[in-house]
Amino acid sequence: MRTGLVLAGGHSTRFGEADKSVAAVDEQPMVRRVAERVDSVTDELVVNCRDDQRVAITEALDGLDYRLAVDPIPDEGPVAGMRTGLRVARGDAVAVVACDMPLADPELFERLFEQVDTAAVPRADGHLQPLHAVYGRHAARFACDRTLANGSRRLADALARLDPVVVDVASADSFTNVNTKDDLVVVRGILVG
Repeated sequence: MRTGLVLAGGHSTRFGEADKSVAAVDEQPMVRRVAERVDSVTDELVVNCRDDQRVAITEALDGLDYRLAVDPIPDEGPVAGMRTGLRVARGDAVAVVACDMPLADPELFERLFEQVDTAAVPRADGHLQPLHAVYGRHAARFACDRTLANGSRRLADALARLDPVVVDVASADSFTNVNTKDDLVVVRGILVG
């Protein structure tokens, strides 16, 4: 069984007052676009968020079959969000993607699922992309637990515990993320053009 895990619990501090997860991309909330893309190659969908996002995320995902994984303590970063989502996930392999990656590539997730043991992480332009990757649920949960227990919130520290398979990809487009409103304009332009 495969799980798709969308991480949407960040505070979007560089985006301004609004929650970027529900900003419109391609005429739908960004979190929904990302969720639909990962859901197309998985058997179940889990969405991680903060408690104060529950209503907005639920409205954005109306009609989709998913489960929420609400952070017990907000604002602990992507490692804590992953751990929360991995606790809810049922699949042995979990595609993890940030909600601010509206160009996430379902075909790349398929390739990563074929390669995963403890983790399969794409690399483009010399950079690993751990928030568009596939993880073995048990190994990743342990890595997140140990990383947080050691006082780190760095995803690189969790990844270092996993000995990931690295999958080189030619284009970094799938990893385009929206941190600011200017980034959102760029992504909208890519989708229109």
